[in-house]
Amino acid sequence: MEAQLERAQSRSMTVSRHGIVATSQTLASAAGAKVLERGGSAADAAIAANAMIGVVEPMMGGVGGDLLVLYWDAKTKKLAGLNASGWAPKALTIDFVKSKGITNLGTAGIHSAPVPGCVEGWSKLHKQFGRLPWEEVFKPAIYYAREGYPLTERIHDYWWHRTSHLKTNKAGAAIFLRNDLAPAVGEVFRNPALADTLSLIARDGADVFYRGPIAKSILQTSDQFGGTMAAADLAEYQAEWVTPISTTYRGWTVYEMPPNSQGVAALSMLNIMESFPLASMGPASAATLHTQIEAHKLAAQDLHRYVGDPRAVKVPVKGMLDKAYAAQRAALIDPQKATCDVKPGEPESGDTMYLTVVDRDGNIASLIQSLSRTFGSGIAVEGRGFHLHNRASGYSLEPARPNALKPRIRPFHTIIPAFMEKGDLHIGFGIIGGGNQPQAHAQFIANIVDFGMNIQAALDAPRFMNGETSACEVRIEQRIPATVRQQLATRGHKLDLRADYSNLLGPGQVVMHDAAKRVNYGASDPRGDGAAVPESPVF
Repeated sequence: MEAQLERAQSRSMTVSRHGIVATSQTLASAAGAKVLERGGSAADAAIAANAMIGVVEPMMGGVGGDLLVLYWDAKTKKLAGLNASGWAPKALTIDFVKSKGITNLGTAGIHSAPVPGCVEGWSKLHKQFGRLPWEEVFKPAIYYAREGYPLTERIHDYWWHRTSHLKTNKAGAAIFLRNDLAPAVGEVFRNPALADTLSLIARDGADVFYRGPIAKSILQTSDQFGGTMAAADLAEYQAEWVTPISTTYRGWTVYEMPPNSQGVAALSMLNIMESFPLASMGPASAATLHTQIEAHKLAAQDLHRYVGDPRAVKVPVKGMLDKAYAAQRAALIDPQKATCDVKPGEPESGDTMYLTVVDRDGNIASLIQSLSRTFGSGIAVEGRGFHLHNRASGYSLEPARPNALKPRIRPFHTIIPAFMEKGDLHIGFGIIGGGNQPQAHAQFIANIVDFGMNIQAALDAPRFMNGETSACEVRIEQRIPATVRQQLATRGHKLDLRADYSNLLGPGQVVMHDAAKRVNYGASDPRGDGAAVPESPVF
């Protein structure tokens, strides 16, 4: 009994026979749970929680951003993918951008904002899998936008760190700053303009955003700042149902979104890791961490060499996920030495929010949504209470690159929802943080598969995060023992030591459905402000 009372994880899993909603903000989790209580599906609850995130965590998500979803239908036992990442306006070309002297689209204000795909994604998800009337799912978000909510700690920190970014745009500053300052922890924040925007969407559907008065406001804001967005860019945009990609990892099947997302990198990393006996190496050991760090470098190089929008470039996904190719890449890992100059192989032909929901029937929504940078482009739509994203940061201005900027092409996307299954167990999960995501996914999966952790412990476990290049810099949480850190340094890794639960390594959320027991499990990362909140049955 004494051994069972000692544990490393931060809290217990949420366990229920009813639905569970796990998000990065407790009010958003509660909003989704309330929708489940009213008879909503996982899709309904996910939309409700996502709309709430746009209210209570406005720097991360909202109607001005993009959306990707994996949805498990328990009845048909099929997994669907929904790509609601927006495209570039027709007039936003490499020549135009260079004529403006812009060298980095990610920080280019209005030119960093492609068409937002979020609302169109909500619409398609609801039409396919929703149960409640469309207008019902927006009631919690509308209420809190109008009546207000007190800021939580992590959200305040993000808000405060982007104060100067908010000051660059009068419309945004007027709503999101108080006397040029971010609201304090516990201060009640209201956004009646966003309440009105959500009310219009609830009443009139996605058309109001892409072809109605909200579209008109977006176009007026774009014109005001010299942007290229035209009415047809919004009106003709459509989200797309896609087939998820997958690999196997020691008996589990793991699914990610296909390109233009970076999901293929998480699967490639797992394929490389499968060549090594991680279970015998132990969790958070120098041998395990070194192997995972080096595996990610190899996968990341292939990712940036080959991945773009498959409508514009041929992405060799099959070759990248080939097990024999993974074995070739794994053979490049020196178990005693970090490689600081990794090259891509030759396979044959920003800030984000993540939430996941499991309903009482076992349907699972794994949903990720983002403004990319904190508060996105920094451009707030006049009178509408939300910022436009800056996902154009995923385009390259080099024409030969697979993610080169082209009209009506989607950018390279860092946001990736994930799903894994084995037998009766089905898990929806995601961990935010730009390039952190594929490597965090692989670490989470190894914690479950190789080291036998439950979903909360697997989420809590200390993580590393490689830099954006193939060099040897790596962020690592200080919960990793000093002796292990020293062994990593001896191998050549340059460690950037972070706090015990660093938000920079990305809060995550998880739900699991055990079809045999008909029991659901939820977990929420202590690196964020969230919770896994269960649905309360009707008594």
